[in-house]
Amino acid sequence: MSSLADKLKALGVKTGTAGIQPPSDEAHATHPVETVVHGCFVSTRRGETFISSSHYPLDYQHGQVPILFSEGLDTLSLWARDDRLITMKPEDFVFLDTETSGLSGGTGTYAFMVGAGRFEDGGFHLAQFFMRDPGEEAALLEALTDFLAPASVMVTYNGKAFDGPLLKTRYRLHNIPIPFNEMIHLDLLPLARRLWRDRLPSRTLKYIEENVLAAPRSSEEVPGYEIPYLYFDYLRSGDARPLTGVFYHNNMDIVALAAMLNHMNHMLVEPLHESIEHGLDRISLARLFEDLGKWDQAARLYERGLQERLPEADFGQAVRRLSTLQRRRGDLDSALTLWEKAASDGHIYAHIELAKHHEHRERNPQIAIQWTRSARNLVEQDASMPAYIREHWLEEVDHRLERLLKKTGY
Repeated sequence: MSSLADKLKALGVKTGTAGIQPPSDEAHATHPVETVVHGCFVSTRRGETFISSSHYPLDYQHGQVPILFSEGLDTLSLWARDDRLITMKPEDFVFLDTETSGLSGGTGTYAFMVGAGRFEDGGFHLAQFFMRDPGEEAALLEALTDFLAPASVMVTYNGKAFDGPLLKTRYRLHNIPIPFNEMIHLDLLPLARRLWRDRLPSRTLKYIEENVLAAPRSSEEVPGYEIPYLYFDYLRSGDARPLTGVFYHNNMDIVALAAMLNHMNHMLVEPLHESIEHGLDRISLARLFEDLGKWDQAARLYERGLQERLPEADFGQAVRRLSTLQRRRGDLDSALTLWEKAASDGHIYAHIELAKHHEHRERNPQIAIQWTRSARNLVEQDASMPAYIREHWLEEVDHRLERLLKKTGY
């Protein structure tokens, strides 16, 4: 499959800075960037760069989700394997995303726009650093360094694989110290994959923004694959008008990052909260908590997920994982309390677990038969049960009942 860089080369477009001439003063005067988007020029140690700024109030919601997180980060820090996150406050975070001249990386690719957002002065300050021509790259990087200085945590989406390495390359080429080397780098893409890989067909930032945060973008949005072409057109013409969609795209990426961090953290802090509407999300959280060693919470999440309608493959897998987890927990008193409560609420899996308990631990097959038969009655009485779930339970119940009856001589 051809890369974006290959397609650009086939069209006669160069992906590096070599050979690109800045547009003439006449072209710049037609529709310069400062007349197209709100912003100003800032002087740095390495020259002048353009910065477009926007502000959002602290109570701003992106779709259904506030951008400001207010809950503790203990579980997130456990997932990220960095205890430093526990003590971090919103003003310690910076949210970062780049728009680049290509997707291949390397020294021929540069970030012509870097968006970054921080909580400060009673709001969310979003700055977009833009270079009008490649000669302004060093100035852009210097200005970005100043903006990043107060932050201790850099939040990205696929930034560990792309944005971070790309910016490090550009800083090194200009012999400028890399400002985020000592920061905690929190990349949300791996966590998004853990939470939504079973339910959503795509884990792109825009797709999750639309389908999880309920924040569709406006008609200003431009597809990401068009962005390098739009920038190279701008370098030739000096007409910044087509770049309004690029500024909008980058702005929304930053706002979405802040809202997504809040939403993900809320899911980790309150995994049983009613705002989590999908059973598959609950099962994904159960797996994550299980991997983190939080077995009691994982068991409750598996049980809650099984109370909701799940696809056939996920349903069977969740039942198996819950059973395995309960054995690993070894806390029979707690497990029995959970199973008895779930059984009284009519949950079939709990009847099966109680049958296993009385057969294997209590050595009382007669009681195990009673729990197995009650499980079968529940299956037969639920006319709304999907066929694949009915088949799963009948196979489980009948196999167990047959073995128990043989064991007792019936």
